[in-house]
Amino acid sequence: MTTTTHLPGTTGRRPLARPVEADRPRRRLPFSAWHLLLAPLAVLFALPLVWLLLSSFMSDAQFNRFPTELLPDGIDLSGYRYVLGNGMFPRWLLNSVIVSTVAVASNLVFGVLGGYAFARMRFAGSRLLLMLMLATMAVPFQLTMIPTFLVMKKLGLIDTLGALIVPSLVTPFAVFLLRQFFLSLPRELEEAAWIDGCARLRVLWSIVLPLARPALATVAVLTFLTTWNDLSWPLIAINHDTQYTLQLGLTTFQGTHHTRWSAVMAGNVITVLPVLLAFLFAQKTFIRSLTATGLKG
Repeated sequence: MTTTTHLPGTTGRRPLARPVEADRPRRRLPFSAWHLLLAPLAVLFALPLVWLLLSSFMSDAQFNRFPTELLPDGIDLSGYRYVLGNGMFPRWLLNSVIVSTVAVASNLVFGVLGGYAFARMRFAGSRLLLMLMLATMAVPFQLTMIPTFLVMKKLGLIDTLGALIVPSLVTPFAVFLLRQFFLSLPRELEEAAWIDGCARLRVLWSIVLPLARPALATVAVLTFLTTWNDLSWPLIAINHDTQYTLQLGLTTFQGTHHTRWSAVMAGNVITVLPVLLAFLFAQKTFIRSLTATGLKG
């Protein structure tokens, strides 16, 4: 007589066979499923830019046809020749570069100092001062343009590039964004440097700023974008065409009775190109900064 032994915890029954489908590898998409939604949205948002580029190769005669045509008959460079042949265009471009460069540099310097002070230093009224600064972000430009104009007039800066630079030297957004990023950094890194005898500014320069490159890139890109594309304030503060920025200069191509649409489209393509390149170069650091600044409030 034979006996059958079973392992403890087993019933002696044969295990059920696994279905064949479970052993087959699951088919996965070569990309994220979110791309099925994001790709059409990206194409939708890119259509105006693509149409702007195509329409810059149209002639004025094609723009004036009825019904309006969406695609050019051929490559017509008359708009680019008119814009680049304008004697004031290099001056407008230089003015925009000067104003944007100074605004970016000053926002980085003052934003770093102000953001680090609000993030790491505690002084009387610091929270109240921070709240007041953030409250100014809710005030629309239409309410401040007249007081700003009067201040610039008192300083004698109207109709000069200084009138465009001084109001943009520092923005509350730059201070707030850098403060949020500094709050996300561990204090232990700075405390170790303080123990070694480093002063606060040395800690900021040698330890904090190298880690804050994503936030600095974000401030630089957004400040450049805002200053480069600004039209309303230069339209108020500048009267002479030698002080025009690029955006203000492009408005001279549009008249009351006649508009050179080919030149307007070509000028807009040239104007958009620096902003687009700046964003593409700083895209990764821009996303990293927005992710990091949302970690801590």
